[in-house]
Amino acid sequence: MQKYILFLFFGVFLGTFYGCVPNQKIIYLQNKEGLENLSDGKVINYEIPDYRLQYNDIIDVNIKTVEDLLRDGFNVLGEQTTQNSMVGQVAQSGGDIYYMNGYNVDKEGFVRLPMIGKVSVIDKTIEEARLVIEEKVKAFVKTELYVKVKLGGIRYSALGEFRKPGKFVVLQDRMTIFEAIAHAGDLTTVAKRDNLILIRQNPEGTEIHTIDLTDRKIVQSPYYFIQPNDQLYAEPMKVRELGSGENATQSLALIVSSISAVALILNIAIR
Repeated sequence: MQKYILFLFFGVFLGTFYGCVPNQKIIYLQNKEGLENLSDGKVINYEIPDYRLQYNDIIDVNIKTVEDLLRDGFNVLGEQTTQNSMVGQVAQSGGDIYYMNGYNVDKEGFVRLPMIGKVSVIDKTIEEARLVIEEKVKAFVKTELYVKVKLGGIRYSALGEFRKPGKFVVLQDRMTIFEAIAHAGDLTTVAKRDNLILIRQNPEGTEIHTIDLTDRKIVQSPYYFIQPNDQLYAEPMKVRELGSGENATQSLALIVSSISAVALILNIAIR
């Protein structure tokens, strides 16, 4: 009987040891051993290329004439308040404000605007698209114009070991990969933070990149900022296959309960 007890305790030790996730695998932004450290307080200069519009993007176009400005003034605050109200209403219905009110880039790279018709914006930056639309509008309006073009939010998907996986629309022009992860509720404890897969669409096709979130040098990576239509996939660690808990306490409780059941069976068998 003592032999069985020793065997059970040995099983508890091994199960607890192998069923836990070490801190090094779940802590973000570490200075990795053997690599040049990125010290605190160091200023990092970003070279972020301007995003170029592609198929399935949505843009928001706002056109005002002098008469509009004289009547409404520079009512940016009022415009934002109205937009925020609309965002809240659409969000409650599970929709997307810009999908309902924005302009989609079609397969040929055009957006269709009222009265103006089709305007080619494919592979253009937001500023280049604004200038093209402004020139088109000038054919209809002879007064001074104010044309504002914005990207209709950043749409991306988070799949795999996220606490809240799904599709997201964030009303920002720029967003880091950590902000994207935060919107998806962070990664689970058993997610491979050193092997996050980023799937990125571009006019030439699809790119797949592997990202190490545990390495502080991610902030210098060209993939630190995500782009519209990015997909993030987090794989599970091997510990997921064991069916153990996310920490030592959970693993120990699971193993002890299993061993208790086995001990009870052995006790009955011996009797």
